[in-house]
Amino acid sequence: MGALFSVAESTPAKFAQMLAAILLFAAVMGLILFFAGRVTGRRSDRIVAFAYLAPTMLMLAVGLIYPGLRTIYQSFFDAAGKAFIGLGNYQTIFTDDGQLTVLRNTVLWVVVTPFVATAVGLLYAILVDKARLESVAKALIFLPMSISFVAASIIWKFVYEFRPDQGNIKQIGLLNQVLVWLGASPRQWLVDSPLNTLLLIVVMIWIQAGFAMTVLSAAIKAIPDDIVEAARLDGVTAFGMFRFVTLPSIRPTVVVVLTTIGIATLKVFDIVRTMTGGQFQTSVVANEFYSQSFRSDNQGLGAALAVLLFVLVIPIVVYNVRQLRAAEAR
Repeated sequence: MGALFSVAESTPAKFAQMLAAILLFAAVMGLILFFAGRVTGRRSDRIVAFAYLAPTMLMLAVGLIYPGLRTIYQSFFDAAGKAFIGLGNYQTIFTDDGQLTVLRNTVLWVVVTPFVATAVGLLYAILVDKARLESVAKALIFLPMSISFVAASIIWKFVYEFRPDQGNIKQIGLLNQVLVWLGASPRQWLVDSPLNTLLLIVVMIWIQAGFAMTVLSAAIKAIPDDIVEAARLDGVTAFGMFRFVTLPSIRPTVVVVLTTIGIATLKVFDIVRTMTGGQFQTSVVANEFYSQSFRSDNQGLGAALAVLLFVLVIPIVVYNVRQLRAAEAR
């Protein structure tokens, strides 16, 4: 009863805080609009632009820049965040056996997932292009994109489910049931390393292939018809059409798809957390950051892993931006 009363008493207070925040936001925006509308002169455009950008810049500073700098600062301290240890946490990441396994798994995810998912999506887009049931075929492979990573992980966890082969116990995991039908013994797919990491990667490929197919299919349809017809008149084979016409024409889009999936793969957390919890040598940098920060209470190492993840994403983003600018300049 006491808990119910405390919840009932806190509800009006939370509502009042929410209402106050909304009113404060409306007041700030009202002041900005009021003063921006009264500015005149040669520099009025710059002043008005700054007035509109100021709240966004302030929120970025408070919600992104300050936490980022705070995380970098915290990565130089011990688990309790009190004693300065310099690069000790980073040394741990690159020398500890457990952390080296995390790095190995992360590299495996980044090397395999973007290329395989993009290849599957590109192949599928070419095969179903201008087919009779093209929209239905595309919807089938795009369907995994409509569910969350957690939901997809639960689905595939049932696929890999294992039950001891004793008596009349039936396998509820699809993969193990197929093994039983073939006369083999079921196995614990998510326990054996590094096979379990590859099986987790399959889930990510299953999700991202639909994204790759959608974007690449749009790029293929944007290829000018006169180029395709000229190649056909020259007697170019199907493989030659793909190699000399399709792939060069959609190369910027392929790069964008690869880098986008690569960034998503570097930040993968939901799949690992849902299916194995990072156990059995399946943890990656994003999951290890969570485990060290919130489960092991090692704030310093968790911050160092977060900084490492940020550093790994930067080259991919820079490369993606350069490719987009190069494509626009053509």
